[in-house]
Amino acid sequence: MARAFEGIRVIDATHVLAGPFAAYQLGLLGADVIRIDRPDDPDQSRLQGADRELNAAAMGTAFLAQGSNKRSIALDLKSSEGQETLHALLRDADVFVQNFRPGALAELGFGYDELSRINPRLVYCSISAFGQTGPRAQETGYDNVFQAISGMMAMTGTPEVAPLKAGAPVVDYATGYIAAFAISAALFQRERTGRGQHVDLAMFDASLMLMGSHISALTVGGLKPRPNGNRFPMAGLGTYATKAGVLVLGAGNLRQQRRLWTALGRPEMIKGSLQQSVDDAEREGKVLRDIFLTRAASEWEEFLRSHRVPAGRVRDLKEALDDPQLSPRAALLSVDLASPIGAVRLPGTAFLLSGCNPRIDRAPPRVDEHGEEIRQWVGKEQSHC
Repeated sequence: MARAFEGIRVIDATHVLAGPFAAYQLGLLGADVIRIDRPDDPDQSRLQGADRELNAAAMGTAFLAQGSNKRSIALDLKSSEGQETLHALLRDADVFVQNFRPGALAELGFGYDELSRINPRLVYCSISAFGQTGPRAQETGYDNVFQAISGMMAMTGTPEVAPLKAGAPVVDYATGYIAAFAISAALFQRERTGRGQHVDLAMFDASLMLMGSHISALTVGGLKPRPNGNRFPMAGLGTYATKAGVLVLGAGNLRQQRRLWTALGRPEMIKGSLQQSVDDAEREGKVLRDIFLTRAASEWEEFLRSHRVPAGRVRDLKEALDDPQLSPRAALLSVDLASPIGAVRLPGTAFLLSGCNPRIDRAPPRVDEHGEEIRQWVGKEQSHC
């Protein structure tokens, strides 16, 4: 069975993380993704990562994480040749993804209105800091800025240590996922109408989508989120020191809490409602802190799992990637990079499909690695017009 986006051509004129990640997700599902690189100004992600030699070669690990299944052509979009080539690519493309400053590409003749006239079926996705409209449309920003201005950082940490930035660029990758979903929706609608459309996606908006329950708590209930991110703090949802390591407990409903207290031999602590658990959070927390100090976090994790109580010790990233649960999944996909790196595992998708799963067919490209073949193909296409 063919993958969902086989036969779909995506022109990827994005940089850094969010936009390239969106195009990467489409590529894992079979889309032919042509990446537009700047010849004398490599994408920031190509220069960032843990390996200095890779950074110097414009193949930084930040780029490798989302560069597979793409072909690269280097184009100077301020030159007539670069503009002609991009116009030729977009004439028959299905998707155009870009994250330039609002209006910047329109000034070069690549705005949605111009392109939709020559290719009415084109799905044109604009990713920007604040969207194409509004008083802040011309401003720029990065993941950490959006975590700050969205209220996310104010809810992260503890009452004593806040605000804190999330360790991962969660807004960037959430934006990428939302962009891939929006493009998929526009392609699906195109099957009905025969026409593409403009997707206007703002990273600021995406950051707010990550906090839906907190937003409704404020706008509907008038409750201000606490610095630790919990509107209704319960002892069953907390972080606890142990004899060795840190344990995170996730007993968030009455059934789980009943199993927790039963397993710990404290049935008298079982409550009849979540509100009772909230009201008794201080006493419950003290009991749990004393109990959890008697064993190591790894022991508690295994014990609580056996009683179907959600819990896990705090692990580093390497430990997380060594979890055997990942082996049959698609979260990590193998790809063979050029020598001396060889075979590695790179991020994939968070889902499997019963028909045809996402996969990596092509390693991340060097700048302009496929430029000659794409230019030759474009030339042949133009000669047939």
